[in-house]
Amino acid sequence: MSEQALSIRQLPDLPPRDQPVVPEQPIAPYSSRWSLIVSGLCAGILVAALGAILWFSVTSPKLQRFEEPDRALDLMVSRMLEAQDSLRRAPQWQQWLAEWTMGTNDEARGQAIQWYRELVETTDDPLSKLRLAILLGESGHETAALAETKGWQSRGTSAWLFGQLIEAAYGIQPLDRTQETALQAALAETLANGWFYNHLAARLARRAGNQDLLATVEEQSVVREDRVQRWIRPLVAFELICLVIGSIMLVGVAGRRGQRMDILRLHVPGVPPPWSGGTAAAVILRGGALGVVTTVGILSTSSFAHALRTLAIPLAYLPLLALAYMQLIKPAGLTFSKGFGLGIKRENLGCLARSILAVVAAGLWGEWVMGQGAEFLNLNNHWTEWFDRELVWGAPPVMAVSVLEYVLFAPIFEELAFRGLLFAMFRRRFEFFPAALISASLFALAHGYSLIGFLSVCWSGFLWAWIYERTGSLVPGMVAHATNNLLVCLTVMALLR
Repeated sequence: MSEQALSIRQLPDLPPRDQPVVPEQPIAPYSSRWSLIVSGLCAGILVAALGAILWFSVTSPKLQRFEEPDRALDLMVSRMLEAQDSLRRAPQWQQWLAEWTMGTNDEARGQAIQWYRELVETTDDPLSKLRLAILLGESGHETAALAETKGWQSRGTSAWLFGQLIEAAYGIQPLDRTQETALQAALAETLANGWFYNHLAARLARRAGNQDLLATVEEQSVVREDRVQRWIRPLVAFELICLVIGSIMLVGVAGRRGQRMDILRLHVPGVPPPWSGGTAAAVILRGGALGVVTTVGILSTSSFAHALRTLAIPLAYLPLLALAYMQLIKPAGLTFSKGFGLGIKRENLGCLARSILAVVAAGLWGEWVMGQGAEFLNLNNHWTEWFDRELVWGAPPVMAVSVLEYVLFAPIFEELAFRGLLFAMFRRRFEFFPAALISASLFALAHGYSLIGFLSVCWSGFLWAWIYERTGSLVPGMVAHATNNLLVCLTVMALLR
């Protein structure tokens, strides 16, 4: 979605309604020499923390900072390709929708091959090499699959056996039933039941004419594929409903181009806020630096971090919010609820729902556009950035903590900090577009993702700033943020858990 489609720049400033009484005395600025020194030190801490995140993201190989990458990639590629294979039996409309949103089967296999090549180059894992050869063979690159086996014979008995499996499955030599039986037994001991095992076993059975085993393996594949689709289909339907309804709301918003937009207003004052931008900058620097120190303290002591993991995000943002209340909100004669529009009147619930659906739809459209652009430019978001160990392998209590962090704490505290304070501070000096872009960029940089991940988070932050600008309330952004994170969590759990 473009800036013009949302009519951001054309939207006029809204007249204030029910403007709170602001005390006549100015909010005390941090203007003394000592305060400036403290602000400079805090800024240095924040810049150092952000620089460390970026340096680690750019220089540290993603696979080397990821535990059990071979196990994780095996699971992810197997489930992803099982979901793609299951579409062969799906209605035509579902196949078209999957290709439009997730890409084709050939694209999925090509991406999986690229991931496995990176893994093999990094870890030199024999089983990963075998899976790469299977991927190549099943993707129609039999010659490349056979080429992968060169040199395996000198790597030990297991590597020699892996080479025999690939030669028998994708080579030109005939395969008799006796050889096939021995190879099937070896394969069953080598690979666990899944996409790689099923496809190689089916290929061996087909080459040897073992129709009974072929039927059994194909039946197992269908069961696994249907199980994946059973969890994914409701999520796709939910996203589609959000996209359709939200797009209608979005068109309605864009259709009011150049007109007054009181229909979206949920609260005043909104932005720009009724406090000093200089004081807000000092509060953000001090609160942000204290948050960094708190986070480092939690992460540096593993037992402490594990015991308080549920409260890690609130503890990191508590200093900032406490300073904001004492130095910004209370002196302006406001409460947290009134300062950030957290209280929504019953008569405004319809407007709230429309705002949320419009932003969610804009986010989904933006993700689709970025996906198409990344495919055209041959850019990929690294798989380790969205593979979450706790969501996939964690025990139910651990998984519940992760969901709580992503769906409740992160939306609330990040919106308060990055939109309620940071964006609002920039909005005191700049027009909407630069203020939203700067704050969204800082929000994305703090996540430490690669280029595609950065653009995705930046787009979301921009949208949540836009809806805060238009409604005067952080609630729509919080709910849209929570919805976005919930969809990601449910997709990861449905596909991989």
